[in-house]
Amino acid sequence: MIKKLVYTGGIPLSDAEAFQLCEEPLPEPTGHDVLVAVKAVSVNPVDTKVRVKTPTGSKVVLGWDAAGIVEAVGDEVQAYQPDDRVFYAGDVTRDGCNASHQLVDERIVGRHPQNLDFLHAAAMPLTSITAWEALFDRMKIDADKDKGKTILIINGAGGVGSVAIQLAKQVAGLEVVTTASRPETREWCISLGADHVLNHREDLPGQYAALGLESPDYILCLSDTDSYFSAMAELVAPQGMICAVVDTQQAHNFSVLKAKSVGFVWEFMFTRAMYGTADMTRQQDILNQLARLLDSGRISCTMKQNMGSLSVENLARAHELVESGAMIGKLVLKGLDV
Repeated sequence: MIKKLVYTGGIPLSDAEAFQLCEEPLPEPTGHDVLVAVKAVSVNPVDTKVRVKTPTGSKVVLGWDAAGIVEAVGDEVQAYQPDDRVFYAGDVTRDGCNASHQLVDERIVGRHPQNLDFLHAAAMPLTSITAWEALFDRMKIDADKDKGKTILIINGAGGVGSVAIQLAKQVAGLEVVTTASRPETREWCISLGADHVLNHREDLPGQYAALGLESPDYILCLSDTDSYFSAMAELVAPQGMICAVVDTQQAHNFSVLKAKSVGFVWEFMFTRAMYGTADMTRQQDILNQLARLLDSGRISCTMKQNMGSLSVENLARAHELVESGAMIGKLVLKGLDV
């Protein structure tokens, strides 16, 4: 049997019935799917957003960050076999990982880092894929050609920012300017390799000018795009790139970027899986490269909080913490069968 923590749309987290533990027959993997026994999970902002948008009365299994062991494979699977340890973010159009087992396409699954336990590994996939795609796939940063250029990462202490700082510094060789507003988040960003930390609650262009910093060649906005659009347009260097991950609610005049010939791109980690793109295995490659970086010590795990075993109560608390906006790094929970 498979155990699932199912959320019912329209029910607030404070209600004990928001998440319910359900059981159903164990599914059989087909095609490119692997059946994973989930050993640990993490909670991300996407979990809370999908929860809030779930229609009243509808039921959904959330969770898009996991580490576990392959139990069975479909007839088209090539990369994995039973007993392989894996980690992955999954596909937002399918059931998530808040369950004892999960079906996931092998092409978006990576081999588990050898030097991490399941809890630490589960903290990394979604944020790392997002950061990697934003830097290297969307903004086309080339570690050989672009070394020494400058990037501004808005909201560096969050899950994605914590990885993006490290990738930008350790892999791409960029000068990293990031933002944080509290002493503890500033210290966290510096510990990850940031060269400068600005306060995103204050005037960013003014802070740049005061420090005499070069205009950033790249800007990765991991916070409210609407709030920072004007500052980004003013700051970005001619022929630079801006990448955003948060939906806009306002109409912006993108023509202000024309004089500088600035490119603006979006990053959404689930695009490849949602559309079954021809390069789906790119995420498998990213996770395998990430595992090597973690094992070598070039990149550090961003897990900051262990919230115990996956349960109705602990999952609700995890959602509340993610929604608080005060997160540093990532939080994790042990799987239902641990």
